[in-house]
Amino acid sequence: MRSKDMRVHQPYMVRITLSAYIKEFKKLASALVRKQPVEPGPLPPDLLDKQMGFLAPVVLDMTPPGVNFGNVHTDVPKNTTFNKGDMVSVVIWSACPRNDLMTEGTFSLMEMLQGKETWSPAYDDDDFCLRFKWSRPLKLSTHSYATIEWRIPESAEPGVYRIRHFGASRSLFGSIHLFTGSSSAFVAT
Repeated sequence: MRSKDMRVHQPYMVRITLSAYIKEFKKLASALVRKQPVEPGPLPPDLLDKQMGFLAPVVLDMTPPGVNFGNVHTDVPKNTTFNKGDMVSVVIWSACPRNDLMTEGTFSLMEMLQGKETWSPAYDDDDFCLRFKWSRPLKLSTHSYATIEWRIPESAEPGVYRIRHFGASRSLFGSIHLFTGSSSAFVAT
């Protein structure tokens, strides 16, 4: 196709596509109003086996001698009270998050103490106030950290909180082991 034909062809295709969308949206809106079921359209092709991956595979996760996955590297300051708007941060020995994408779970969780011994979820990494960052100290290192930061929102209830981390490490032979870690408890007012 010549370039001058493309100028005519592209706007024409946009009009056809727009008309098709309008027709389908009218059909869906009408069915919603009448509370009628709509026949599902064709499924898109499954192209997972044709995707190319450019990330190097995770070979091995390790911690230094005497340290376990989930141990706290840098804890929240002891005996500190945090206010709304403050940033609370913890660094935990972790493993590559690609070992388990936690699609049915979470990498980080804010828990609030209910009573004397029960921790209840308050925020997770779906919330904008909680940030999960994974890093390695060196590019080819087998060691890694999870830095979890919580910017205390104005809507947070005053109470005792802790930060939890969930991860999965890979051994030299490829087996995956789940682990958790948590910060010390702290007060948010």
